[in-house]
Amino acid sequence: MSSSYSSHGASVRLIDVERRWGSSSALSGISFSVEAGSFCVLLGPSGCGKTTLLRIVAGLEQATSGRVEIGGRDVTNLPPAARNVAMVFQSYALFPHLSVRENILFGLKARSVATKAQESRLANAVDILGIAALLDRRPGQLSGGQQQRVALGRAIVAEAPVCLMDEPLSNLDAQLRADMRREILALQRRLGITMIYVTHDQTEAMAMADQVVLLRGGHIEQDAPPATLYTTPATSFAAGFLGTPPMNLFRLPGEDALLGLRPEALRVAAHGHTVRVTHAEFLGADTIFTCDLNGQTLLIRAPGHAAHAVGETVALDFDPAALHRFNPQSGHRLS
Repeated sequence: MSSSYSSHGASVRLIDVERRWGSSSALSGISFSVEAGSFCVLLGPSGCGKTTLLRIVAGLEQATSGRVEIGGRDVTNLPPAARNVAMVFQSYALFPHLSVRENILFGLKARSVATKAQESRLANAVDILGIAALLDRRPGQLSGGQQQRVALGRAIVAEAPVCLMDEPLSNLDAQLRADMRREILALQRRLGITMIYVTHDQTEAMAMADQVVLLRGGHIEQDAPPATLYTTPATSFAAGFLGTPPMNLFRLPGEDALLGLRPEALRVAAHGHTVRVTHAEFLGADTIFTCDLNGQTLLIRAPGHAAHAVGETVALDFDPAALHRFNPQSGHRLS
């Protein structure tokens, strides 16, 4: 695709942001920075505050206290239109009675952008997304993936330095999600924009992010690159949230710490801690075994089609360097 489009991202900074409704707190003490041109994922379970946080950056919701800066400018009290951000919603938010062309250009027309500039930006977005054949269709005539591309087109023509995405792939099937992940990341890299992306799917976070802000109960659990979250989780919650399957967290007699081991770090050996196999799941490239260790569940990820029968007792070994230790009360990592 040939395109002369170039944009530059803007940094985003949140300083001690709080969001309260009466006595209940949705967000507390939220502080983090996103570098210009980087891809940041807000990750966490449902109800952790990630969408509220995104809406505060967009200006769709007001923080109870704290500050929001975009490109070094304090935008805390500015309306959405004055923040120079584009947003892609989970529902795509397309107007059903308008054509694809009209949907993409709607925001530009509302802002009275010159017609020639509108057409130029539209041509560029169509070129990038490969949707020329869809321009005269209505949203009801499009597949989920096509609707997603139209929503992305609307964000591209805005030419904003920051793009905010709220669970944009949750309505798509697994294969299309994987395809769109690659497309969105390639788009962000190509345009050089700053992207802040909300998801509860840790696979999306691992595959796309330069920076993951992991949220839990309205506070930041860990803020780090995906590889750091995976190899050095700051808390037992972070350890259990990242990874497919997630990290095993268990106790052993004589140990005062909560122990953590990735399923791929465990291997069946001649000697070691004995466990009983309770379930086996062959996934093609590997087999996931569920095992019982003194009433605690351990998962093992073994390469290929490993044959251990349900009910069989096996011994497990691991590299001591792969062992993580956490405070059983606070959940914080122990050095």
